[in-house]
Amino acid sequence: MSSLDMLAIPEQIEKEDSYVIATYYLETGVGSDIVSKISAIAVEQTTGTWVAVPEETPEVREKHVAKVVGIYEVPGYEFEVPAEARTRQFVFQLAYPVVNFGPQIPMLLSTVIGNISMSGKLKLLDLKFPTPFLKGFKGPKFGTKGVREILGVEKRPLLNNMIKPCTGYTPEVGAKLFSRAARGGVDIVKDDELIADPVFCPMVDRVRLYMEEARRIYEETGHKVLYTVNVTDRADRVRDNARRAIDAGANGIMLNYLTVGISVLQALAEDPEINVPILAHLDFAGTMYESPYSGMSSHLILGKLARLAGADIVVYPSPFGKFPFLRERYLEIGHHLLSKWLHFKPAFPMPGGGVMPSVVPAIIRDLGNDCILGAGGAIHGHPMGPEAGGRAMRQAIDAAMNGIDLRDAAKDHPELKAALDAWGYPDEERPGIFEIKA
Repeated sequence: MSSLDMLAIPEQIEKEDSYVIATYYLETGVGSDIVSKISAIAVEQTTGTWVAVPEETPEVREKHVAKVVGIYEVPGYEFEVPAEARTRQFVFQLAYPVVNFGPQIPMLLSTVIGNISMSGKLKLLDLKFPTPFLKGFKGPKFGTKGVREILGVEKRPLLNNMIKPCTGYTPEVGAKLFSRAARGGVDIVKDDELIADPVFCPMVDRVRLYMEEARRIYEETGHKVLYTVNVTDRADRVRDNARRAIDAGANGIMLNYLTVGISVLQALAEDPEINVPILAHLDFAGTMYESPYSGMSSHLILGKLARLAGADIVVYPSPFGKFPFLRERYLEIGHHLLSKWLHFKPAFPMPGGGVMPSVVPAIIRDLGNDCILGAGGAIHGHPMGPEAGGRAMRQAIDAAMNGIDLRDAAKDHPELKAALDAWGYPDEERPGIFEIKA
């Protein structure tokens, strides 16, 4: 089989509707035979190895080998490569037969970014799925509409709080912090990703005390609160954790889905006994997307694949917080979570990591009302206390929705003013706030 035999016309591949098309970035030396190299990648990830083997027959290759559907050089040299060039950069596409892995994410990833993840400067940029493949997934069980119905909030952006400190407290202390944040107007309280079921703060005890506070607040004020308890554990324990949490009264669960495995998220989302929304946390994601030369794009792991697996809410970085992140990437993730996509319900994007009142207008302007503002330190570290911290965030949300400048809104809201005075006003640089970013 020659290198040309590996090439396929994109329109023909799409017409057959039986291939996942993967798009990659690749950087090579000037002297590389790029067609042979990319053809070798296609073989490596499907039928072959570095040497011909007897049972890799023409019939096997015809049905199972990946096809090269596009090779694009950037910039697009045509008649020569400049003498001063030391590398060449390409975007290329491979089409993988769905029959090789079926409608599941683990074997999909093993195929499209498995061994080749160790082959130098190569990054998976995107995946395009055929409709038959997508029909094998259910996606979010609740989605944006379902979460809103639980909370009784029709249009307003939602407010989430992560209890701080992240870990090290008892259920009783956590319940006190839960109550203060909820009384400040928080819609969702999530566990921090660093606490799940430790001996000093057992999950079931935490759920019972927190939900008792939630019931009390609802009876007193009519305000509903969703608590997403962290059920992360060994893969064989996660489902039992989720069921125990729900039996104890939890009305939401949270999963560190990248450390435990994205297929565990899918298993929870498709389990009929897990009848509560699922919040997917992003920790560990940086190991997959941060390099511009390897791994996979952030919008895949935090957007498209998370929604495919069934997350109702996805936490991810914002460009305004303590972790560096391009605005383009944050918008792209929001797009993949919210945009119309076959039968999949839209999932809530939840930018977090240093969100405070000053950035609320920008996030709502970027993502629209179907977003969740994820604030931890801005609530529990508020100069006037957690309840005031929740109020300050809600005041910022209300101001943004009504087109009121935060400086003007702060004149009538002392909680908002205290937060802005402490951490900065919109478009105002406050160096040194985030030591981790220094």
